[in-house]
Amino acid sequence: MRVLITGFEPFGDEAINPAWEAVKRLPDTVSGAEIVKLLVPTAFGSCGPALERALELHAPDAVLSVGQAGGRCDLSVERVAINVADGRIPDNEGRQPIDEPIRADGPAAYFSTLPIKAVVARVRGRGVPASVSNSAGTYVCNYLMYLALHAVARGLPGTRPGTVAGFVHVPYLPSQAVDKPATTPTMPLETVVEALEAAVEAIVDTREDLRVPEGRTC
Repeated sequence: MRVLITGFEPFGDEAINPAWEAVKRLPDTVSGAEIVKLLVPTAFGSCGPALERALELHAPDAVLSVGQAGGRCDLSVERVAINVADGRIPDNEGRQPIDEPIRADGPAAYFSTLPIKAVVARVRGRGVPASVSNSAGTYVCNYLMYLALHAVARGLPGTRPGTVAGFVHVPYLPSQAVDKPATTPTMPLETVVEALEAAVEAIVDTREDLRVPEGRTC
């Protein structure tokens, strides 16, 4: 089995991105699966082609994309990607789409095809906070998740019907919170790496997702 794991470059005012810092520290093999690591640009126009090239080159069985979500306190496993790009800030190429569809010919949303609840359970089993998230935002993270699932749905080169894809968000690293409010949640890099490794284990080992409540009332 081969798992493609993507992490974004730093964006906004940040000098580092915990997503890529953690992804590049993952072992090359997890639960017998080969791990392929890809740094993707935090840019609406460039992240999709970078992903498509990697899909065609590596033909992975699973795609796990990782992004930074400053303000979140746990590993957030995304349930859904929506077909809208609405940038709160410009991306790293200066583009700031407002209310634009990601793919005009695509559906309103795609649901993750990863075993999201099994991932949450496996990460919590390592003593790391995790939850199912019902919004990946409208920035480049949601954009890339949507494109990965769209690529599989449309059978782009390097994909096949059994290919699964999804996205997780990780908190700031402690070093990123130095100039932020004291209540800003953070997670040590080694903990983020352990959480991602557990997530990959769940993706590799799980044939059918868990049937447990992970919903929210608001």
